[in-house]
Amino acid sequence: MKIEFAATLPVADALVIPVQKNGLDTAIGGRSGQEVLAAAAAAARFEGEAGAIAEAFVGADGAVNRVLLLGIGDGSETDWERAGGAVTARLLTNAISAAIDLGAVQPSPAAVGRFAGALAQRAWRIDTYRTKLPEKQKPTFAEATIVGAPDGAEAAWQHNFAVTGGLDLTRTLVAEPPNVVYPETFVERVLASVDGLGLEVTVLGPDEMRELGMGALLGVAQGSAREGRLLALKWSGKGAGDPDLALVGKGVTFDTGGISLKPGPGMEDMKWDMGGAGAVVGAMKALASRKAKANVIGVCGLVENMPDGNAIRPGDILTSMSGQTIEVLNTDAEGRLVLCDCVTWVQRTHHPKAIVDLATLTGAMIISLGNEHAGVFANDDALADQLLAAGRASGDLLWRFPMTDAYNKLIDSPIADMKNVGPRGAGSITAAQFIGRFVENGVKWAHLDIAGMVWADKAGNTYDKGATGFGVRLLDRFVADNYEG
Repeated sequence: MKIEFAATLPVADALVIPVQKNGLDTAIGGRSGQEVLAAAAAAARFEGEAGAIAEAFVGADGAVNRVLLLGIGDGSETDWERAGGAVTARLLTNAISAAIDLGAVQPSPAAVGRFAGALAQRAWRIDTYRTKLPEKQKPTFAEATIVGAPDGAEAAWQHNFAVTGGLDLTRTLVAEPPNVVYPETFVERVLASVDGLGLEVTVLGPDEMRELGMGALLGVAQGSAREGRLLALKWSGKGAGDPDLALVGKGVTFDTGGISLKPGPGMEDMKWDMGGAGAVVGAMKALASRKAKANVIGVCGLVENMPDGNAIRPGDILTSMSGQTIEVLNTDAEGRLVLCDCVTWVQRTHHPKAIVDLATLTGAMIISLGNEHAGVFANDDALADQLLAAGRASGDLLWRFPMTDAYNKLIDSPIADMKNVGPRGAGSITAAQFIGRFVENGVKWAHLDIAGMVWADKAGNTYDKGATGFGVRLLDRFVADNYEG
């Protein structure tokens, strides 16, 4: 979507008037059609709640103008974001342009940036495979002009513009079907999307990973006709040298469960089991697009988990890149096998001071938190606090879980160094404890289990039903607040 800033109102299909809670009189006082607008607000029981809309058609100078009264609540950044998404949801298929008049309100530059970001982000859709979509259901909303914005608002939008580009990449990868996006094409899509941004790219195929001893990741991939890949994107915004931060993403492009086959109903959802890797590449694109002054590397372990005659079996023992051995009790606990080799690889080759991994790792996380928060596990309190703060600021919410020796002992194996699942209880915690065994001493590490967050059955402030792009805004804010000077 094209978003512009202007000093005067342009001709547009719709005029949008932001209204603070209980501030209707101030917003519409003295405007043409004031009585019509007041009547529309009363009919809709509109009181300026964030995201609420009352619509009217007002006559002026022989024409009829479409006017939207837009609630912005108390005017917080979150309220402005909710309002921006509401505008796009209302106009997406029935208008081409809108003018937003900020004359009666005084938002902060950051609030306007979030508002503009939501306008653009809520417009994302994937209609690639819909060949009979009626014309009236096709998106038309393409341009918004913000009038009367404060100084600094346009710069705030430019930051959010970069984040929006990252979100678009993530959502597209997550939404595409698994016969289109698999390890090889995931890499191709990402490289095409980030071309020219200045990212240093590394791609490892099966032969290179075999030489490195990445037996855990390759073990998951061996049941599929699609070969695995490791993709790394390095951004050196502060100059040459090892990255301060590594972002590691689980990229299981389709998860049948392997020999431990999942039930048939709902298996189609497992195309989004690469949501962690999707979030990592989206965040890396955002950082590179806005030229973030930070040194960060994003690593994705890309596999397809299939149950053919060559697939790993329950009872098999795999040797990871770290040299630690893993007794496989359940082949559907495969994401941690992918992540552990990626975590080892990035530590040995790039020596980051901190690692944050993201994965749609456990169904137990959805049982614990539903679709409202992702779980965070960490070996460092300060790192956990930074991520929690970034979650609150960005809207990608997190909730912290415990990690202790008692939980760690639950994945000890009588025949190998560890087993890949613990008992039924605390499934998300034992999964995190597994990954933690591959983090070297002195390295700060956090694991984000985002299983309930990458796909939504209902629309949110910045997304429609489907792929949410969860993690991109979180990681961008985390880097901006903690790794940029």
